[in-house]
Amino acid sequence: MIKRALISVYDKTGIADFAKYLSGKGVEVISTGGTYRHLKENGIEVKDITELTGFKEILDGRVKTLHPIVHAGILAIRNNEEHMKVLEAENIGTIDMVVVNLYPFFEKVKEEISFEEKIEFIDIGGPTMLRSSAKNFQDVVVICDPENYETVRNQLEENGEVDLNTKKKLAGKVFNLTSAYDAAISNFMLDDEYPEYYTMSLKKKSILRYGENPHQSGAVYENAMVDGAMNNFKQLHGKELSYNNYRDMDIAWKVVNEFEEIACCGLKHNSPCGVAVAQSVCEAYQKAYECDPVSIFGGIVSFNRNVDFKTAEELKKLFFEIVIAPGYDDDALELLKKKKNLRIIIGTTSPNQNHQVISVDGAVLVQQTDRNAIEKFECVTEKNASEKEIRDMEFGMKVVKYVKSNAIVIVKDGRTLGIGGGQVNRIWPTQESLKRSENPEGAVLASDAFFPFADVVDEAKKYGITAIVQPGGSIRDKDSIEACNKYGISMVFTGIRHFMH
Repeated sequence: MIKRALISVYDKTGIADFAKYLSGKGVEVISTGGTYRHLKENGIEVKDITELTGFKEILDGRVKTLHPIVHAGILAIRNNEEHMKVLEAENIGTIDMVVVNLYPFFEKVKEEISFEEKIEFIDIGGPTMLRSSAKNFQDVVVICDPENYETVRNQLEENGEVDLNTKKKLAGKVFNLTSAYDAAISNFMLDDEYPEYYTMSLKKKSILRYGENPHQSGAVYENAMVDGAMNNFKQLHGKELSYNNYRDMDIAWKVVNEFEEIACCGLKHNSPCGVAVAQSVCEAYQKAYECDPVSIFGGIVSFNRNVDFKTAEELKKLFFEIVIAPGYDDDALELLKKKKNLRIIIGTTSPNQNHQVISVDGAVLVQQTDRNAIEKFECVTEKNASEKEIRDMEFGMKVVKYVKSNAIVIVKDGRTLGIGGGQVNRIWPTQESLKRSENPEGAVLASDAFFPFADVVDEAKKYGITAIVQPGGSIRDKDSIEACNKYGISMVFTGIRHFMH
């Protein structure tokens, strides 16, 4: 039976109604600070924590619930005679319910406030009470989320008590929250790229219909510490996003954000199938579409500028899963919404996560995000690259970063002509991307890694490629350089590899 409840909440959503219900059931309500005042203002009979402890709040409220009377009342095991004798001897009453939610450190750490101000949003008393209650869940009902008020209320109304299984789940929810809370604080305080324990504060956004395939379950979790692109977008229209949608949208949005120029990326199965920069959004889309009009069907299209009506008219001609852009003209949005299932997304944040985390069986791999497309620009051939070829080289290296290794991208005039990747050797994607290219004469070939043999250069010559950009660094670089000199092809080494597995 619940005789006494301690309530101390930052988020006061629904707390007045819940406390009124408890009080109406004869439960003595004890509270602190702002929560005490809030309950009083709502006409609820409530006792201040200082009446319980005999000790006033001190240090600007930093110390108010950190008291033996509070924690003994929570932690005492009710069927332990020795515990109960101690409470009786010390005149300490039990606390049977604890309702606490925490200072909003997740939110405040992302705000433009000082380090010292952020420190003040690290909750100490709240997590301590929650953990004490959760440890003694068999005797104490603990609630850390306003969403659980109704569950507890319903059980009290129906059964007069909260069942043990629910108590255990509520306790587990506490440790789930406090572990994420502590992880956020740890990441904020530690100046260590790879600490001893790698922790992330991830909050469930939604359960997905399924994972990569229908027989796999899935969910999406948002990083509570980072305002990243994939937890900060806005969906304006269309079906719920799937697991594959999230992964594809992530890459498509990253590609267009590589460019200052107006850019469009068509993407399918987590790999770009057409990328272009242009003077207008519609022109960029048309050039990206022309790279691979077969594969782009049913894929994702991303833009780094607002979609206008003319572009929307072109997009409406095909089936797409998603369109993502910074915004949409009113008439363009109205037109696109006529496609019932099209997911229309506003991208509000540029990609900014510093590290990538990939799961492997029994572990995770953590690495820095691949940011720099080019480290140096070293022409290693007798023929120098023209200014136009250099622009296409820079474009090509920005795209090749997002194509599965081994990756080859053919570029001409700020657009991809052919994209090949995901093969176990380099010559196959070379052949694939060149065969797909329409009029590759005078185009640039970009590679994510060095050439182990001169066969890529030999193949490029057959299609009229005039310039090649690659990282360099092979023990056989000389073979490729000599082949380029023989064919009159310019070649530039960037000094930076872009494997993507």
